[in-house]
Amino acid sequence: MGVVPFVFGSAKGIHSGLAKTRKSLFGRILGLLSGGEITEELWEDLEALLIQADVGMAATVEVVQGLREDTARRGLHQAQEVQALLHDRLAEMLDVPCKPYLDGERTLNVVLVVGVNGSGKTTSIAKLARYHRARGDQVILAAADTFRAAAIDQLRIWAERTGVDLVAHQPGADPGAVVYDGIRASRARGADVLIIDTAGRLHTEYNLMQELKKIAGVARKQVHQAPHETLLVLDATTGQNALSQARHFQKAVDVTGVILAKLDGTARGGMAIAVAGELGIPIRFVGTGETLDDLAEFDAREFAAGLFRRDGA
Repeated sequence: MGVVPFVFGSAKGIHSGLAKTRKSLFGRILGLLSGGEITEELWEDLEALLIQADVGMAATVEVVQGLREDTARRGLHQAQEVQALLHDRLAEMLDVPCKPYLDGERTLNVVLVVGVNGSGKTTSIAKLARYHRARGDQVILAAADTFRAAAIDQLRIWAERTGVDLVAHQPGADPGAVVYDGIRASRARGADVLIIDTAGRLHTEYNLMQELKKIAGVARKQVHQAPHETLLVLDATTGQNALSQARHFQKAVDVTGVILAKLDGTARGGMAIAVAGELGIPIRFVGTGETLDDLAEFDAREFAAGLFRRDGA
C-alpha cells in the first residue's frame, strides 16, 4: 500500500485542535486579561479559571505565584501586560527537558504504547505508524493486548489501512510471546520501528502494571535498552482523570512521553499543562482530528500560542 506524503506537526493542526479549549475557559482568561488594572481580584479570578480549565491545582498555584512575582519585579500594573507573561510561563511549563523522540542510532527502535481502554490507544498507534511511514521507516505492529479479541481485530484493520505488517497471536496468548515474535519478525524483515500495543485493563490495576513490566522486560532482553520509548496515551476529554492515570502508569513503567489523544474533541486542553508541569512527563504528540494524518508533533510554544490565539486573527 502506497503512502501519500504529508506534513506532521504544523502549527495549524495544533491551533485547530485547541479550538474548543480556546473558545471556552481560555477565552474567558483572555477576556479577563484584556484590560483594566492588576488587582487581587484579578489574581483570584485567574486562579479559578485555570483550575476550571484543568490546568490542575499544583500547576495553577505555581503559575499564578510566578506571575505575581514577575509583575511586581517589573513594576507592571495593567492586566493586558499579564497575557504575554502567562503565555511564556505556560510554554516553559509545557517544555519538559527531554531527549528527542527515539534519539540515537540503532537498527531497531522499539516503542511500547500504554494506556487505559477507551483512551484512543489503538487509533493513536495507527497514527504513529503512519507518522513513521511518512518518515520512510518500515514499521511492524505487535498486538500484545491479547486479553481482548477486539483489540487484536482493531489493530489488524489499522495495520491494513496504514500498510504495515502485524504480528499477532490468538486471544488469551502470552503477551510476552507476542513481543518476542514481534522483535524476531522485525529483525528478519529489516524493520526500523516496532510499535507494541498493550492491554489497558486487567482484573486489577496491580495485574495490569505487572503485565506491562513483564512486556518491557521481554523487550529489554531481546533488544539493547528497549523499549526505547514508552508512550502513554491519555484521553484529553477526561481532564484531571488523565492526570491520575498518568501517575499510575508512571509508577509501573518508565513513561518517556505522552500522546494526548482527542484534543480536538474537548475544552480540557489545559490538562496538558498539568501532565507536563506536575508530573514532568514530556508530551510527544497530540491527536488533532479523526484521520490518520491528524497527529502533530508537540511544540510547547505553539501549544501555548494555540491557547491564546484569537480566532480569525
